[in-house]
Amino acid sequence: MGHEVRREAGHEFIAIDGKTLRHSHDAQPSDALHSITVWLREQGLVFCQQKSVGKKNEIKGAQNLIQMLEVADTTVTLDAMHCQKGTATLIRRRKADYVLCIKGNQKGLREEVEWWFEGFDGRWPEEVSTFEETDVGHGRIEVRRYTQLPITEQLLKASSWCDAKSIVQVERERQIGDKTSIETVYYISSHAPNAVFMAEAIRSHWQVENKVHWVLDVVYREDDSRIRRGNGAENVAIVRRLCMNLARLHPKKDSMRGKLKSAGWDDDFREELVFGIND
Repeated sequence: MGHEVRREAGHEFIAIDGKTLRHSHDAQPSDALHSITVWLREQGLVFCQQKSVGKKNEIKGAQNLIQMLEVADTTVTLDAMHCQKGTATLIRRRKADYVLCIKGNQKGLREEVEWWFEGFDGRWPEEVSTFEETDVGHGRIEVRRYTQLPITEQLLKASSWCDAKSIVQVERERQIGDKTSIETVYYISSHAPNAVFMAEAIRSHWQVENKVHWVLDVVYREDDSRIRRGNGAENVAIVRRLCMNLARLHPKKDSMRGKLKSAGWDDDFREELVFGIND
């Protein structure tokens, strides 16, 4: 995707995430096909898929994609597996920004970031940026509180990351019926504090799970597929994502499942999905 498209669409968020096809193996579960998906938030489409030699090699696979794709002037988001200094450095060399989730694989960094947020105990410095949003639906209330602090020289581990400018705390309070749960997640980013922008970046990454992986498993039943021979699993996985993109591009206001049913029943609608709508 070129710069011209991005100028028309606004700031682009590129989410990179992996998915394993659970039944695409003959003997060991570790032999199942693991693919890496590149999701474009503004277009709402799967832009690229690449086979990874197992989940353990996903880091290298994602780095290869970042090196291959035109990511300049975008924000690349990745989950905790990819919270690696090498990945952050590569993204900056490609003239993009990053938002990386911090978890147990970066124990020292996570402990430092946790300590830094706990140390303020609500008495935030002037440079802090905060934002709160609430989602209500399906019997669930979720409140998300974003707190973003600039990285200073005192944050020794965080400041050693390439062009890192901020750390982020996201507190997710979820209420379902009379039960309430709270989860706290941390991020490191090359963006300066702007909690509203950061909330948008983090939400865009969640779309990979909600609009790609969930749809593939529930609507396309990808995890139930037992295609294994040769390159069959990979080829069919690519076809599924192509079909999903074509369905999303069609302007008909209907669910993904509804569009697929219409494509099976209606020759004209199926032709529109594949070839587009003639004016």
